[in-house]
Amino acid sequence: MAIKDMVPWKKNDKNVLVRRQEDPFTAFRYEMDRLFDDFFGRGFGLTPFEGAIDRFGAFNPQVDVTENDKEVKVIAELPGLSEQDVEVSLSNDVLTISGEKKHEKEDKGENYYRMERSYGSFQRTIPLPVEVQSDKVDATFKNGVLTVTLPKSPQATQNRKKIAIKVS
Repeated sequence: MAIKDMVPWKKNDKNVLVRRQEDPFTAFRYEMDRLFDDFFGRGFGLTPFEGAIDRFGAFNPQVDVTENDKEVKVIAELPGLSEQDVEVSLSNDVLTISGEKKHEKEDKGENYYRMERSYGSFQRTIPLPVEVQSDKVDATFKNGVLTVTLPKSPQATQNRKKIAIKVS
C-alpha cells in the first residue's frame, strides 16, 4: 500500500486540502490489509502475488512522517544504502525519495564459485500536508537512516487556529 493511500487528504487544483472520497469496500480492504500486515508481518497481503513480489526482491523502504508546529519531518529506513544511492527532491509540496539498491555477493571455494546479484530501484512519494520553505529543507543520512526536515512556511504556521472545546 502506498503512503498516498494512507493519507486521508489530497490537494486539489487550488491547493486546498479536501477529503478523499472512497467507497466503504475499498476502505474495508485497506483496513484488512493493514490488519494482516501488522499481525503476520510485511508481505502477507490479500492481493494475489503481493507477498511473492516482496520476497523476490522488490524494495519498499519504511517511512515515518511526523509534524509539529514548525516543521514536517520524514524519516526513511534505507539499510545497505549509502547517500550516493539516494536522491531526494521536492516539487509542488510533494517529497520524493528515490534510489537504487544493488547487492552482490561472491563466494569461492575449492570446487565451486557462486555469485549472487540483486538490483532494484525504489521511489516513495509523500504529499506534504502544508506548504514548506523549499530553500530551507535539510536532509541528513546516517547509518542507513535518511532524515528530511522540511520547515513550514510562515503562511502555514499563521493559518493555525486553536478551537475552544465546549463541555456539555
